[in-house]
Amino acid sequence: MLIGYMRPYENDLDCKNQLNNLIKINCDLIISENHSSAKKRTELNGMLTSLNQGDKVAVAKLFTLADSTRHLVELLDEIHSKGAFVLSLKEGIDTSHESGAQFYYIVRHLLEFQSDVISEKTKKGLTEAKQKGIATGRPRKPDENVQKAIIMYQSKKYTLAEIKNETGISKSTLYRYLEN
Repeated sequence: MLIGYMRPYENDLDCKNQLNNLIKINCDLIISENHSSAKKRTELNGMLTSLNQGDKVAVAKLFTLADSTRHLVELLDEIHSKGAFVLSLKEGIDTSHESGAQFYYIVRHLLEFQSDVISEKTKKGLTEAKQKGIATGRPRKPDENVQKAIIMYQSKKYTLAEIKNETGISKSTLYRYLEN
């Protein structure tokens, strides 16, 4: 089954351009989100759940399907795991063909590359900051506040909210100090 998927975005808020492209390729079913939000993609989630082996998800362009490289890899993984395929008209990608299948591996490598670049830049920035004597990481809480929070917690007379209001020590920070 050829399933068209579309969602509104800035240059096609009413999805007319996407619809015209999907009609041209004779989709058996066209699914449309009612909004452009990246978070509430209920139609996409429903479509992914009902995909069958051999189905093909068609989009006018990849951005319609995914909002980031990581999201694209996650979607390709899920679609691939169901034995289904992706067809992106603008980019000319069809994962049911060998050349399109290579796209899946290329995107995975690009995601790893992107992560490596970010990691290296972060490490470089931390090293440079340390060389300049700049403290990195989360600032430590004053010891007297931590001790007061621990005493309040161990007395079992105060709620975590009361401890936080009194000392400024959050629940997670308190538990971290209690573990040591």
